[in-house]
Amino acid sequence: MKFSSRLSFRLFLATLFLASISFAQSAKPVITKIDPPNWFAGLPTSLLLIHGEHLENTTFSIHGAKAHITETTISPNGHWAFVHLDPGKKPASIQLIAANPHGITTTPYILSARRPQSEQPKGFNSSDVMYLIMPDRFADADPANDALPDFRDPDDRTRARAYHGGDIRGIESHLDYLQQLGVTTIWTTPLYDNSAEQSGNSYHGYSATDMYAVDPHLGTMSDLQALVRAAHSRGMKIVLDTVPNHVGRAHPWAQDMPTPDWFHGTPASHIQAQYDFMTIVDPNGNVATRTAVLNGWFANSLPDLNQDSPLVAQYLTQNAIWWIETAGIDGFRLDTFPYVPRSFWHTYNGTLHQLYPQFTDVGEVFDGDPKVTSFFAGGRANQGSDGTVDTLLDTPFDYPMFFALRGALTRKKPMTAIADVLKQDALYPHPERLVTFFGNHDNKRFLSEPGADPAALRLGFGLLATLRGMPQLYYGDEIAMSGGNDPDNRRDFPGGFPQDQSGSSNQTKSDAFTQSGRTDAEQAMETWVSSLLQLRAHTPALQTGQLAVLSADDNILAFVRGADLSSACSQQPRYIIAANSDTAPHDIAIPLAAAPLAGCTRFTPALETPAEAHSTAGQLQIHLPAQQIAILRAEP
Repeated sequence: MKFSSRLSFRLFLATLFLASISFAQSAKPVITKIDPPNWFAGLPTSLLLIHGEHLENTTFSIHGAKAHITETTISPNGHWAFVHLDPGKKPASIQLIAANPHGITTTPYILSARRPQSEQPKGFNSSDVMYLIMPDRFADADPANDALPDFRDPDDRTRARAYHGGDIRGIESHLDYLQQLGVTTIWTTPLYDNSAEQSGNSYHGYSATDMYAVDPHLGTMSDLQALVRAAHSRGMKIVLDTVPNHVGRAHPWAQDMPTPDWFHGTPASHIQAQYDFMTIVDPNGNVATRTAVLNGWFANSLPDLNQDSPLVAQYLTQNAIWWIETAGIDGFRLDTFPYVPRSFWHTYNGTLHQLYPQFTDVGEVFDGDPKVTSFFAGGRANQGSDGTVDTLLDTPFDYPMFFALRGALTRKKPMTAIADVLKQDALYPHPERLVTFFGNHDNKRFLSEPGADPAALRLGFGLLATLRGMPQLYYGDEIAMSGGNDPDNRRDFPGGFPQDQSGSSNQTKSDAFTQSGRTDAEQAMETWVSSLLQLRAHTPALQTGQLAVLSADDNILAFVRGADLSSACSQQPRYIIAANSDTAPHDIAIPLAAAPLAGCTRFTPALETPAEAHSTAGQLQIHLPAQQIAILRAEP
């Protein structure tokens, strides 16, 4: 009986297995997702990445309009289809038809109209001021997305690595504050859907599980479009953080790759990313280390996309196009820039600049050596171990200046460190485009840097507003927020959450978005920053003028900004900036005989500070109290 029962059970399993195979072979196609979810008439051929079941032996066709399919490839497991679609010239609603011998599945698909010329990206430049926001930590204006059903980890503001409830509407509701401060460009950390991770650890947005959706914790695409419209109505711009290097561990691709080479390796077998960018910069760089930079998994856990695959490259490029057309954004911040092949960036940026001439992007090259950061800047084909390539990147962030500012202002480095960075500007095709900063979400807050204090922070803002390039602020630095290393540097903006203003849930009542809600220290710093940014907004020389260092030593840095500094002082005013990082006062004498100050006779404060200045005997004498800055207007 036991043998007979065992045999019957085995026959049952075999029958069930054969039946499942028969069902799979006799089932009609099932389509569960199409990337991109829509495309745009008049754009180049789109690659539709279709996910589903029973796609093997399936043919695809289009009904409606003049769009047509040019090529189709299907994965061996029948889960993925690559359909190349020529969208034609006119917007239309079409039907995507998937047919196999066992049935037909029809899916509606939209070919949308492109944005009109008046809504094309505006880009950013050195006349702008960029402000970095982590939406989850800035402001909560939509309580409906604070407790998502079917999401494992609840919002919890008491935990540093959890969603706190901030959202896109929270940014829009505080545009008045940002504009009054002097901000013209808002950079948000990624808005990609990270929710498949089912973890509050994904609050930052850098672990995408769907690159064609907004994370529901942060809002909807409609919310983003409303933010863009509201910002544009004020003359402000929106820059979106995007991550072509990797996706999150919970992305469906991690367990079911569309092609065998979609990633560099698998979750079970991959190499860890290395951070030695010099192996790319050096034409003779170590090949194994360079491979680890380009092919390694960031943090040894995030699946590394293979941009050398034409299918992956096209997917990522048209993903960028889709966000530009759908949301109306003005630029990108490109995460982990050196970890992606420069050959990909050349094509990616070339495509975007051809379609959107005013669109701009800034790349993260986290390195303090100008020889490294300038190597990745666009505008020049640089020879490295990966060939001779122009990335066509508009600009990298000025990380060398970041390290110089932090070191000099906390007196770990001399002020000559800043001058040394400026001396290497010729390495860049466009040093005037560099994005300067002393704080962001990847580093401890400036005020939590050993040796920092509010006076040093004030001095840092003074230099940030007057150096060449476009200044970038990190949310909350303007009210002197503190915070240690990640995630402590990502605290909530006080006043951005309902509990802040009511004082409930063990939260101290505060609202730093309003003058009446700020502490004295917060108000003093905000007033100083807004006055600096207003000066900059009304002073072309500080936005686009040339820069020449006048003097630099351990404690003092002095430089001049203005047009055509190779000639004598002209009717266009020049601006002299002198900064003292020391805790003791210092005097500086600047000769006036040679350009760029020859012929300048009047020196007036452009912004009132405790510094004093007067000219005598062919010299400009400046008295700088401890940790103070002078900003002088120089005229004939």
